[in-house]
Amino acid sequence: MKPSIPKGTRDFSPQEMVRRNYIFDTIKKVFQLYGFLPIETPTMENMETLMGKYGEEGDRLIFKILDSGDYLKDAPTEDYFKEIGLDVGGFAEMFNELKSKGQTEIPLSKLINPKTLLPAISEKALRYDLTVPFARYVVQHQNEITFPFKRYQIQPVWRADRPQKGRYREFYQCDADVIGSNSLVNEVELVQLIDDVYSNLGLPVIIKINNRKVLSGIAEVIGEADKIIDITVAIDKLDKIGVDGVNKELTEKGIGVEALNKLQPLINFTGTTQEKLDFLKTLLAASEIGLKGIAELEYIFKTLSQTSNLKSQIELDITLARGLNYYTGAIIEVKANAGTLTGSICGGGRYDDLTGIFGLPNVSGVGISFGADRIYDVLNELNLFPESVAASTKLLFVTFGEDEQNYCLPLLAQVRKAGINSEIYPDSKAKMKKQMSYADDKKIPFVVIVGSDEMETGMLSLKNMASGEQTKTKIEDIINTLK
Repeated sequence: MKPSIPKGTRDFSPQEMVRRNYIFDTIKKVFQLYGFLPIETPTMENMETLMGKYGEEGDRLIFKILDSGDYLKDAPTEDYFKEIGLDVGGFAEMFNELKSKGQTEIPLSKLINPKTLLPAISEKALRYDLTVPFARYVVQHQNEITFPFKRYQIQPVWRADRPQKGRYREFYQCDADVIGSNSLVNEVELVQLIDDVYSNLGLPVIIKINNRKVLSGIAEVIGEADKIIDITVAIDKLDKIGVDGVNKELTEKGIGVEALNKLQPLINFTGTTQEKLDFLKTLLAASEIGLKGIAELEYIFKTLSQTSNLKSQIELDITLARGLNYYTGAIIEVKANAGTLTGSICGGGRYDDLTGIFGLPNVSGVGISFGADRIYDVLNELNLFPESVAASTKLLFVTFGEDEQNYCLPLLAQVRKAGINSEIYPDSKAKMKKQMSYADDKKIPFVVIVGSDEMETGMLSLKNMASGEQTKTKIEDIINTLK
């Protein structure tokens, strides 16, 4: 068997994990700075928790889990297939034969019609994002939560998407949400938080902001209010498929020629933030919900300009839609201002009633999600990882024999007690060249070399692997230097 992993997933080397943890730690530190507390939710959710929350396209990307083990004793029989009118040929006989032989796991490749069969023998799915499970968590634990509830969550999610550069089937999200508050101060703080994260990572970004109420107003004034979802899903692809592609998709969804003509000035409009707001006020003068969205945007931009000294570029993007159905107010998307990756590296928005589907109506929330994997790709491409992130071990003890190794072990414990990442080469009989190559390969910046002279005098040889400089010094001075 040739070792392999599923498409869209990856193994991570120690160096990659050190860099990934640098990203996670940077984001986590800013989350905590803004008062967010951590939670975790299960990898699996009940199918009904996830389905119908992400729109038609999102639902197709949910990984469904095929029940196995004892669950298969309740799997459908040939009578079931006949009852639902499914022509499976000889599949039912094969299925029952496998069950009779005690086989409890049947490969999906043997399913003739997985779409019809899966709902009968699957009740669970891998989580698509962290927001819907968070809404479920809030409702389930509402009596234990202090509102407004500020939580952060850093966990993997799964999407049955087509793997490509910057797009994976398994990836991490780093979410921060405030739920139980309608205040737009939360939106302002989330923009500040985004700016702090990318400033700490040294990555220049552009933060794009729009409002779903504005998009609803646009659908209203062009006479297609009932097609708001189709319009937002299409406009959300503007960067990928261009104006012609958006118009073609809208036409296919039944948007009339007159409505499309009214939409063109919006898609093509450029200008400053104030010019865009003035344009929207004119365009949406007859739409109450549209004007409310404009007022919310004005508050966010005004407050940010008065209270923040943002290092990131910030822009009102009136074509920003974000396809998820649960957004109802401000929507945010972040893109790198350098490098070749064109996709979003952070996004989010306001949702007024996501918890309502789980039995707790009228609880508004707003949140953002950082795409750690895409952030990694951008930092790696732009060579923005600090050199100190490349190595986790700061000091290596190398020795000439067993006596020297035994001498070093208490010193190693002393260095570790001081909080310095350190190790000793375990094979005391290894040649010096091999031990030094080990330090080079792991990019360990300092090496302590101990022989008989060092044991007698207590003055250790400390070598700087970058400069090649070597000095004699005591263990206490080594600790002070590295700390």
